[in-house]
Amino acid sequence: MAQRMSPQGKIGVFDSGFGGIDVLRGIVEALPEYDYLYLGDTARTPYGTRSSEVVCAFTKQAVDFLFAQGCELVIFACNTASSDALRYIQHVYTPATYPDKKVLGVLIPASEEAVAQTKNQKVGVIATEGTVHSKAFERELHNRAEHISVFQQACPLLVPIVESGEHNSEIARLALDQYLQPLLKKGIDTLILGCTHYGILEERIKEIVGPHITIISEARVVPKKLKEYLARHRDIEEKLGKGASVLFYSTDVTSKFETLGSVFFGKQIHAQSATLV
Repeated sequence: MAQRMSPQGKIGVFDSGFGGIDVLRGIVEALPEYDYLYLGDTARTPYGTRSSEVVCAFTKQAVDFLFAQGCELVIFACNTASSDALRYIQHVYTPATYPDKKVLGVLIPASEEAVAQTKNQKVGVIATEGTVHSKAFERELHNRAEHISVFQQACPLLVPIVESGEHNSEIARLALDQYLQPLLKKGIDTLILGCTHYGILEERIKEIVGPHITIISEARVVPKKLKEYLARHRDIEEKLGKGASVLFYSTDVTSKFETLGSVFFGKQIHAQSATLV
């Protein structure tokens, strides 16, 4: 009688840079038994200033790479990709090309959590220009509670600040203060960190907004939602390998990616080179 082979499928996590490693860290801490593969498109970051057409094309290439590497489930940790490309990937590309695979985003979990947490129905969002212009958070929040007031703030300087390793600098504090004050003046009681890079800035953000603002971090929300998703979709869960392995790929492997990626992940990482076509 032939021996049944163990499942080998991985959970893929994709971001335009290394900010999504913060989300990956939360997922691995909550669900350590699975095999993971992280892909950062660092050669073409940031996505937030690019057109939706370009973001969609880049994201499709990332999906192809991740599925070719054995991923059964892919999570877009990139909010810009979730805003501009997720609907197309979920409803058109994946069903036609990879009908047995699944792709999830970070917008819906963050929006659900914000709706659950807000008391005065005033929610702030800080995100990239692309995410803000897409109005994806506004749409998802209003789909769940149409009476909520949503105040968005594009923060074009934050990703470059984080990518350059300046997240603890005075420049970072000044930029955050500039972006957050308009939202505080609106009276928000809940703030969504609408870009995975912002997780590394969370303590600085807390210093500015104070203890009365609830911060919605995708690094904390997504792991909880993923655990619930896998419990509901046993057909997907059963395909996943459980070797507790984590692989890192980057389209531009540099010492900076590994150094800052290690900060985000909480321990030393080593990245392999990926080519997206």
